[in-house]
Amino acid sequence: MSTPAGVGDVSPAERAREQKGWFFADWAVSAFQTTVSGVLFAPYLIEIAKAAAVDNRIDVLGLSIAPGALPSYVITFSTLLSALIYPLVGAIADRTSRKPDLMAGFAWAGALCAALLFFMTGDNWWFGSIMFIIANLCAGAAVVVSDSILPLISTEEERDRVSSIGWAYGYAGGGLLLAVNFLLVTFADPLGLGTALAVRISMLSAGLWWAGFIIIPWRRIRRHQPADVEDVSGGVVARSFGQLFVTLRELPQYPVALTFLLAYLFFNDGIQTVISSASIYGVEELGFETGTMLGIYLLVQFVAVGGAIFFGRLAKSFGAKRVILGGLVGWMVIVVAAYFVPEQTLVPLLVVAVGIGLVMGGTQALARSYFSLFIPAGKEAEYFSLYHAMDRGTSWLGTLVFGLVYQLTDSYRPAILALIAFFVLGGALLALVNTAKGIEQAGNRTPQRV
Repeated sequence: MSTPAGVGDVSPAERAREQKGWFFADWAVSAFQTTVSGVLFAPYLIEIAKAAAVDNRIDVLGLSIAPGALPSYVITFSTLLSALIYPLVGAIADRTSRKPDLMAGFAWAGALCAALLFFMTGDNWWFGSIMFIIANLCAGAAVVVSDSILPLISTEEERDRVSSIGWAYGYAGGGLLLAVNFLLVTFADPLGLGTALAVRISMLSAGLWWAGFIIIPWRRIRRHQPADVEDVSGGVVARSFGQLFVTLRELPQYPVALTFLLAYLFFNDGIQTVISSASIYGVEELGFETGTMLGIYLLVQFVAVGGAIFFGRLAKSFGAKRVILGGLVGWMVIVVAAYFVPEQTLVPLLVVAVGIGLVMGGTQALARSYFSLFIPAGKEAEYFSLYHAMDRGTSWLGTLVFGLVYQLTDSYRPAILALIAFFVLGGALLALVNTAKGIEQAGNRTPQRV
């Protein structure tokens, strides 16, 4: 298979067209990540589980689980499955020019399962859990493929900007749908729907949004021929496993990339756990209504649009690594502040929400573009599959710790405070990453500012 021309050989106009289409991949999937995963699913699942509980416990494969801890365990199980699936997805994607088709296929499968959450009623928490697990797995697989397209449509100098704008699109798109769902849930009773039906309709809308908008990047992104594919024999799955084994065997040759992945495992674990547990913390610990937390999450989404763009501009002046480290300090401050927010006190919660919005978009967007500098040509999807194995695959410790601390203390406050350890460890490891050496090891071109 021939090696494609470098991305720098493509005209700026053609790159810009693909980049604008690629932005809508984040716009599309964020509907599921915000309305469903971020806000509505966990509190609604708890209510469904409570309806099935006996003595405030439900039976999960022989284990006695508190309904309030169920979402954390569901997410943990989903992420463990991801660790097995995503690397194979990456190996398959790197062997084909049809990355946009793979991305859209995973998106449509996930969107279907997200839409089917509309039928999670009564006490059938099993159905809702299974649909969410599949949708979450598909979302991660679609993002693995989408992120692997970033190095194919942008030069090294463009990466931070393109990644940051993509994240901004994601927060704007997710926030726009969330605003509609916020109104629907808030005025559910006057509309004659009831809160439960309004929540189910909102989750259905997220699936439809995701399925519809993924058509834009699917149509606009060219089918780039794969580069430097390993010569391994067998069928599609066998060749993909062969490609994966070659990559894993060669990975120690890129120690800087490995160090970053380990750092990312810890600090992103903390980020993802804060995001996935925020609505539980607000509803169950602080005593706010689901509609209020929808409004809070909506605020975070729109602040994050500006935060992602702002961090991208800071990276242009100071380099992505320094800006990410600064963002991690911000996360530590936020976790401590969240611990002290009084019950039913809105203003301190709003301050914490603004802080989350500022650092959330920027740290995630720059982590994606920063890591792309350490990826050898032709290995984009495989390396991003490992990246997302840390993100949604092996990054399960945070949700597990959160659930266990709650189980032991019957309070979400110590559970949220425990997450500060992940930012400390992740930041310490990130400080050890030698950016220039990592770019050299991958054979990439060093941008002006690193």
